[in-house]
Amino acid sequence: MHWADVAAQSLSHKGNKHVVSTGITPSGEFHIGHLREILTGDMIARAAKNAGLDVDFVFIIDSADPLRKVYDFLGKEYEQCVGQQLGAIPAPDKNGNPDWERFHEEGWTYAQHFLQPFLKALSEIGVKPRLIDNLESYRSGRFSDLAKIACDKADEIKECIERVSSRELPEHWFPWSPLNSKGGLDKVKVTGYDFPNVHWTDEYGGTGVSDITKGEGKLPWRIDWPAKWGWIGVTCEAFGKDHGAAGGSYATGREIVQLLGHEPPQPLVYEWISLKGKGAMSSSVGNTIGPIEALQLVPPEILRLLIAKSKPNKAIEFDTGMGLVTLADEYERLAARDFGSELADDTLSRRQRVQIEDASGAMRMASTVDGQQAHATSVTFRHLALLAQTKKDDSEVWASLVASGAIQSVTPQLQDRLHRMRHWIESEHFPEEMRMNILKKPNLEMLQHFTSDQKNILRNLTVALQACTWDSAAIGSCIPQAARDLELPPRMAFTVAYAALMGTEKGPRLAPILAEMDQQSIRELLNQCLVATE
Repeated sequence: MHWADVAAQSLSHKGNKHVVSTGITPSGEFHIGHLREILTGDMIARAAKNAGLDVDFVFIIDSADPLRKVYDFLGKEYEQCVGQQLGAIPAPDKNGNPDWERFHEEGWTYAQHFLQPFLKALSEIGVKPRLIDNLESYRSGRFSDLAKIACDKADEIKECIERVSSRELPEHWFPWSPLNSKGGLDKVKVTGYDFPNVHWTDEYGGTGVSDITKGEGKLPWRIDWPAKWGWIGVTCEAFGKDHGAAGGSYATGREIVQLLGHEPPQPLVYEWISLKGKGAMSSSVGNTIGPIEALQLVPPEILRLLIAKSKPNKAIEFDTGMGLVTLADEYERLAARDFGSELADDTLSRRQRVQIEDASGAMRMASTVDGQQAHATSVTFRHLALLAQTKKDDSEVWASLVASGAIQSVTPQLQDRLHRMRHWIESEHFPEEMRMNILKKPNLEMLQHFTSDQKNILRNLTVALQACTWDSAAIGSCIPQAARDLELPPRMAFTVAYAALMGTEKGPRLAPILAEMDQQSIRELLNQCLVATE
């Protein structure tokens, strides 16, 4: 069974009606790492629905959380907003400073600014949760009943947090953080409580009353999270390994939610996604690639497969170079398989059957439409990358694929892939080992270092390619033969060919590239190289 099916099966033993929840704080640009949380929840919800359960999938926007500092991508003017709630401060303008004008005219907030591109990406990737805005939930009183219980049981909750987390809370700690005289959640001390009022004083000399029922403040995170489980009715939630650590917020939350009169949800802890060569992704330090940016490179099904094929407790390294090419081609191979026929084989070992079931489940979850099967395009990403670089016009790409028998007609799926491929090629993420650049004129600096053997190979190669049948197989034979005829190592012929045609010592496979080029232009370039070496 796929890991999402296993989670769904576990839920089925606890009843028929479930709420699967995910949540993110919109403190900065969302990145691929955030997709792991919401896609993990989406896949569990999808598997639960397929198992016949009544499932509500929710995405909680933690807009009631404060701006913790002025991040590197923000202007200095945000100093005045530190400590204030993300859903109550302006979005940044083009210079990274608070856009007060738009905030007052349209109510456009910091949280909305960073959330909207992510929601656009979710729509494209086939994720459609019910959205819950946390700040709005506080202001509308949805937290008030459980906040009252928390405040009434302040001593019990404090004891729980200190015992489980092994850390000591301040003497005047209270399970409600009032908004201070500057609208922030920091530098404030609770001085009294009589529901619904929490009395406070702050370090700015201000005093006041916070009305819990109006959301004039919020519960601290370790109480906010279990309170959400309670009033929303969450029965399953995926969360990062930091929350799942011993003494972490899930460990305290599962006890606190019971003090609030509810049961903890079934947990699913996931590992981080890191960016190859750069470590764990972080919005605050700028080590990210966003979902929108990633979707400009590859189709959404391939990003879904990245999450679906790895068990949640396995770390993922996201590689926007060759790793992405390999993942895309893996998708094509899996999409072309008939898993039903494979599983019908009675001679399969248990291990083989599990592997097939895992692959089949991953492809079910990779589809952007639940219940829709993935379809192979018969064109690998490597081949499409070659064509996109050698054919400037899309019609030439399709003509080449039809002529080679790779496709019979052009589908919207293929058109979408080519569009994204062209964007990928133009981006910084395209792998250099696949970047092809046939010269317009000889690289004289490289040619002047040719030995007599290399010059002789160049003469043989020029003659051979002039008479060669212009296809990949024939060209691939001609190149090494130019050296063999001189009783020289075949690898020398490739060194000569790369230097003459690409101005490099090595590169992507040359024969398939040349087969897609105009034969006459290659002949002319080689003749120019011959002249330059004489």
